[in-house]
Amino acid sequence: MGVKTAYVAALLAGSVAWSGPALAATEIQWWHAFTGRLGDLLAEQVEQFNSSQDEYTVVASHKGNYSETLNAGIAAFRAGEQPHILQVFEVGTATMMAAEGAIKPVYEVMEEAGVEWDPDAYMGAVKGYYTTTDGRMLSLPYNSSTPVLYVNRDLFKEADLDPDMDLSTWEQVGEALDALKEAGIGCPLTTAWQSWVHLENLSAYHNVPFATKDNGFAGVDTELSFNGPVQVKHIETMGEWAKDGKFIYAGRRNEGGANFRGGECALFTESSAGYAGVKAEADFEFEIRPLPYWSDAEGAPQNTIIGGASLWVLSGHEPEDYKGVAEFLKFLSSSDVQAAWHQNTGYLPITTAAADQTKSEGFYDENPGTDIAGMQMTGKEPTANSKGLRLGSFDQIRGIIDEELEAVWAGDKEAQAALDSAVERGNQLLRRFEQANK
Repeated sequence: MGVKTAYVAALLAGSVAWSGPALAATEIQWWHAFTGRLGDLLAEQVEQFNSSQDEYTVVASHKGNYSETLNAGIAAFRAGEQPHILQVFEVGTATMMAAEGAIKPVYEVMEEAGVEWDPDAYMGAVKGYYTTTDGRMLSLPYNSSTPVLYVNRDLFKEADLDPDMDLSTWEQVGEALDALKEAGIGCPLTTAWQSWVHLENLSAYHNVPFATKDNGFAGVDTELSFNGPVQVKHIETMGEWAKDGKFIYAGRRNEGGANFRGGECALFTESSAGYAGVKAEADFEFEIRPLPYWSDAEGAPQNTIIGGASLWVLSGHEPEDYKGVAEFLKFLSSSDVQAAWHQNTGYLPITTAAADQTKSEGFYDENPGTDIAGMQMTGKEPTANSKGLRLGSFDQIRGIIDEELEAVWAGDKEAQAALDSAVERGNQLLRRFEQANK
C-alpha cells in the first residue's frame, strides 16, 4: 500500500487527526425583548446550549421592549434580514398567525429536522394559546406568566394590619387599602400592565367575555365586549381608589415594579414573572397571593390567562439552520432547563415534567406562593371566556385601553364612558384587521 493510500485509509479509520481549519458552527439569530435579571438568565441559557455542542451557535440580540421587538422583526423580514427566532408577546399571536409565508410553524420545524419531540409533553393551559384549532404548535411558549398579587408584609405590619389577612377578594383588598391609607402609607396599591391584569385577566377570572367569537379564537369577525357590568364595576372602583390616593398609577408597562421593589407600595398586581426582580431586589419581607376577585360575581374565580411571550420561527433560511433551531427549541424545553427557568423567574414551566421536577425538588415548599400562578391557570377547565385572547392589532388596541384607563385614573372620565369608548375605537381596528385577513 502506497503512502497516499495508507493515509486515506487511516483517515477513513479515524486514526489520523485532521489538522485543517475547523468547520464554522451554524449561527442561529434570536431576537428578544429581555433586559435586567431576565436578560441575564436568557444569556445563561444561550451560553449553556452553545457550550453543550459545537454544531450551532445561538446569538441572542435585545431589540427593545415587546412592541419594539415585534416591529423590528416585521421590518427585518420585509428587508430580507430576518432572524431565525423572534420573541413575540402573547398579544402579537393573531398578527403572527396571519403572517402566512413569514413564519415556519414549530411543529413543522421539529418534524422536518427529525428531532425527537413530544408535543403532548407541554402543559395544555400553556401551549393552547399558541396552537392551531387541531392542536398543532405554531410557536414555542418560551416565557408564560399570569398575574398575581404581591404583598409587602413589612408595610402591613407598619400599618398595624395582620400581614396574613385574607386578601382573596377585591372587597377585602379595599378594606386593607383603607387601613393602609389611614396609616400614612403613601402607595397602598400599584400595578403593572393595567389592561392585561385589570381587564383581560379580570374578564377571564370572572368568566365574562372580553370579546365575541370566544375572544377571537373562533374568527376574526370578533367585536370587543369588555364594557360589561363586571368590568365597569372594577374600573369604577379603581378610579375611586385613585382619586383617594389608595391606588397609585405608575405607567402602562411595569413602571410600578420599581416602586414595589423599592419598598414604597404595600400591594402590587403584576406578572408571576415579577418574582425574579422582587426576589433579587426587595429589602423587605414579601409574599405572593392569588389575584383577587369580586365575591358577588357568579362563577368567580374561574382561571386567569396566559401572558408573556412565545418564540416564533421565521421563514427564509437554510434547512441546516432550521435543524439548529429545532435542537435549540428542544434544549429550551428540556426538564432541567425549564425547571431552572421556572424557579428563577416565576414564569410557568411549559412542560409537566418540569413542574413535577420543581415539586420533587422541594422548591414550592421552600418558596411559598411560587406555585400559585400554575394553580390559578390550571385549577379549572378553561371556558370560552377564559382560554385567552386572539385578537388582531391587539398591541394597538391595548394602547387605546391604556389611554382610556388613564382618563379614569385622572378623574377625567367615568368608567362606563371610558370602556365604551375603548370598545368602539378598538372595534375599528378589528374591522381593518378582518378586511386585511379574510
